[in-house]
Amino acid sequence: MYVPRIVITSGEPAGIGPDACVALSQTDWPADIVVAADAELLAATAGVLGLPLTIERYESSRRSAAHRAGTLKVMHSPTVRPVIAGQPDARNAAYVMDMLDRACDGCMNGEFAAMVTAPVQKSTLMDAGYAFTGHTEYLAMRTRAAMPVMLLLNDQLRVALVTTHLALADVPRAITPERLRATIRIVNMDLERHFSLVKPRIAVLGLNPHAGEAGHLGREEIDVIRPVIDELQAEGLNIQGPVPADTAFTPRFLQTADVIVAMYHDQGLPVIKHLGFGNAVNMTLGLPILRTSVDHGTALSLARSGKADVGSLRAALRLAVDLTGAGSAHAGP
Repeated sequence: MYVPRIVITSGEPAGIGPDACVALSQTDWPADIVVAADAELLAATAGVLGLPLTIERYESSRRSAAHRAGTLKVMHSPTVRPVIAGQPDARNAAYVMDMLDRACDGCMNGEFAAMVTAPVQKSTLMDAGYAFTGHTEYLAMRTRAAMPVMLLLNDQLRVALVTTHLALADVPRAITPERLRATIRIVNMDLERHFSLVKPRIAVLGLNPHAGEAGHLGREEIDVIRPVIDELQAEGLNIQGPVPADTAFTPRFLQTADVIVAMYHDQGLPVIKHLGFGNAVNMTLGLPILRTSVDHGTALSLARSGKADVGSLRAALRLAVDLTGAGSAHAGP
């Protein structure tokens, strides 16, 4: 029986990533789960949370075996400085980056079938001198992917983004025909590849209110978005738009679409987070590897408190398990 090996990067050591990894270890999984972390940090976290945990050092030569509750295979890497819950230390930034690199490279060479990422503290990584704007962009650079696409999904909705971590003032000039065309093609290809959707129904939002109101509220829809949609429709893609963002998320309209393509971060993500914050999954399309993640940050104030909601990391792992062939169903509408 095929048992995929999936690596979880535990993220910012002072945040809730270690808590979530320990919590997930308490459940059986039909995949071989490996956590990239400081083994002593995970043991200490389990002690604080009062959860039973037997840690096994990960050895790549061993045969994959389904995860059993109360155990955890750890790809050990020591933190540089002692970890204080809720207090990130830039001196541990190299530890965070090393675990990302190790997990990503392991996916590239076939050691792991997928990687699941717990949240990192981007400001701490940047303070340490890393040019890190987010997992999405970093993993694209590491895997030499031409262009990553951020997709957030839950059991009701999928939202893909044309632009991600970009100042709002910079968004209009970043929406070029080339970028929009590439984004939609990647969305179409990866929904077919990962979710077995034949000719997925793609709805593309406009950038401006009322999708530009025939040019009275902006010309991006006329000059860029509509021509790209027409071009891709002629290629055979099942695509509609530009759709006004204020009507696209109504229940009736969502029945006509498998995915919404939003122009910028806060055009689409507030809606999906309102539908179920803490239970959505962040998936990167356009990569040569399978990567899923959480829909939230490090929640520093909740670290080691026992109050952290681990639903999003659980959903991210469940999706990775399902998409690698070990599960029976996948997230998404």
